[in-house]
Amino acid sequence: MEVIFIKDLKNQGKKGDIKKVKDGYAENFLIKNGYAVIKNKENLAKLENEKKQKATEDAKNKQTALEMKKELDKLVLDFKVKTGENDKVFGSVSIKQVKDALLKAGYKIEKSKIELTTSMSTLGFHQINIDLYPGVKATIKAHIIK
Repeated sequence: MEVIFIKDLKNQGKKGDIKKVKDGYAENFLIKNGYAVIKNKENLAKLENEKKQKATEDAKNKQTALEMKKELDKLVLDFKVKTGENDKVFGSVSIKQVKDALLKAGYKIEKSKIELTTSMSTLGFHQINIDLYPGVKATIKAHIIK
């Protein structure tokens, strides 16, 4: 019996995969537990429709990320820090501080998407990478001042 997976199942198949499995396994486990449906014209049409919707949504999300990248590449964030002798910075600027500064600038970005290329513990300019979408990375300049 051929089935279409509607959920990921470890070591068996991912959502959208079509596989040939034994009848008992398909009926008593995969279909019963909602991991798969029987392969027929109706379910194949539904799968194709879902793939088209996902492709359209992905294209839209990528375009949004590219537009945001253009804006973020121009952005410079200023961070005021305390310094000691010889302009040595106490501590460093953290990802949370970067996230908060981006939020104040009007960009809601998750902490997991922000990547510091170097430790921001010296005065001057630093670069911050942000993963907006797979294959779309923005680079922000951070200016650390006393």
